[in-house]
Amino acid sequence: MTDFPTTVDPIALRELTESGKNVRIVDVRTPSEFETVHIPGAYNVPLDLLREHRDEFLAHFDENIVLVCRSGQRAARAEETLRVAGLCNVHILDGGMLGWEAAGLPVQRGVQRWDLERQVRLVAGSLVLSSVLASVAVPKLKWLAAGIGGGLAFAAVTNTCAMGAALAKLPYNRSASCDARTIVARLTESTDTGDREA
Repeated sequence: MTDFPTTVDPIALRELTESGKNVRIVDVRTPSEFETVHIPGAYNVPLDLLREHRDEFLAHFDENIVLVCRSGQRAARAEETLRVAGLCNVHILDGGMLGWEAAGLPVQRGVQRWDLERQVRLVAGSLVLSSVLASVAVPKLKWLAAGIGGGLAFAAVTNTCAMGAALAKLPYNRSASCDARTIVARLTESTDTGDREA
């Protein structure tokens, strides 16, 4: 597929998968976000795990890869990680899961949990509010609110989020079956199954 675009809109991706094209959907959200809702047939390879074990995954990404996250930001970071490693067949789902769902395309739902962005807003907002209120008794706590505000501004400018990365490592956002060895086994199994079917 030499004309495969860098970004793929949801309808086009659905048509590609239905037509039997060699496309693998890799969802880079946290396991809890993936469990809440994902595209049927997608593989969950969280962004932090993808970065840590990039070389292990590269050997199993021989088809066109379409990266998915909530809105496209984490997928863009994953794409950069894979392209720097020399993988050229990497694409991003335009609009992420939000775009997929907005297009009315099928999803697989599980236990409903908060997505990472919502968790960041809760933690950041709670820290700012509590430090401002507590600064009445302990004036130096106002600097915690200032630090959180500065961190959020930095996150917006750099398109990264240290708080999100930290929250992604919490047990609430992890899964026992979401480690590099298990994911590689699933990828290998699907490749072997595809080879047998072909």
